[in-house]
Amino acid sequence: MKTLRDVKVGETATVVRLHGEGAVKRRIMDMGLTRGVQLTIRKVAPLGDPIEMTVRGYELTLRKDDAAMIEVE
Repeated sequence: MKTLRDVKVGETATVVRLHGEGAVKRRIMDMGLTRGVQLTIRKVAPLGDPIEMTVRGYELTLRKDDAAMIEVE
């Protein structure tokens, strides 16, 4: 299983599944990260947290812990 946390800078990925429950999963979905959406990793902070990506035409920054809940291909 490959997660969003494993995607390298410059790569494009497609969301396959969201893991997690309740408010955390809902918050991720509200940010536009739903099944089938494509995203591109733009930057990763020097210590690896957070991750900046382009999704649905806007820039989104996500913590590594949240990125680990998003399965991609």
